[in-house]
Amino acid sequence: MSVLEVEAAVETREGRSAAPRRAYGLAVAGFVLPVGLAILWEWLVAAGIANGRLMPPPSVVGRTLWSLAASGEVLTHASATLWRVGAGFGLGALAGTLLGAVTGALPVARSLLDPTLQALRAIPSIAWVPLFILWLGIFEASKVALIAVGVFFPVYLGVAAAIQGIDRKIVEVGRVFRLSRLAMVRRVLLPAILPSWITALRAGLGLGFMFVVAAEIMGASEGLGYLLVDGQQLGRPDTIIAAIISFAVLGKLADGLLVAITRPFLLWQDTAHDKL
Repeated sequence: MSVLEVEAAVETREGRSAAPRRAYGLAVAGFVLPVGLAILWEWLVAAGIANGRLMPPPSVVGRTLWSLAASGEVLTHASATLWRVGAGFGLGALAGTLLGAVTGALPVARSLLDPTLQALRAIPSIAWVPLFILWLGIFEASKVALIAVGVFFPVYLGVAAAIQGIDRKIVEVGRVFRLSRLAMVRRVLLPAILPSWITALRAGLGLGFMFVVAAEIMGASEGLGYLLVDGQQLGRPDTIIAAIISFAVLGKLADGLLVAITRPFLLWQDTAHDKL
């Protein structure tokens, strides 16, 4: 074995051993900003610079969260919200993927469907609320439908754009190797669109959590959106902020779960991310 080969092997082992430490360091670094903001927020209220009645400090919000968790309210509301987001995300992502694939692959379908879908995309989420209530009632179906609408459009746009943007050269390479149509889809087209599709799913999931607020405000008896309204009606800003923090935590956990589930499908990527 040459000196260069030995040095390369040593660098590889060092890189592998350093990777977990680097990942741990980056994870810890992610807490620096929220913890710093919480400390600053607490200090501003304690110093009398900020109004503690309208903007309760983290210590008060923490006690409220603990009280809600101890009584089981947070679990009840979070479970209802997660079910609605999960159902709406599944329906919206499926419809967005299918229609995005059709309009991305077929110019005729794109000419027929895309103008109408782009016009519908411009409609504010709250405008769908009265229509869905009339069609589906005030129960779960209308809420799930509203969330599905929010998830649909980023997934549709991401899939359609990914298919339209496939590099012609990689398709020609597949033809040179005489791949069958099925093999072309599996070995060339799917890997080409997977990164954009997964990014679109993450964007859709984020919008799902945004739309669930409007869905739960329109007549829910449980859910984090209902907790927001309850805090507003009772004049409890600590409850409102506790619900907002719960939304942030749930959204981050859901996004992390989606990333973890989809990561194995992207192991083939050779990017510069780990080299930066």
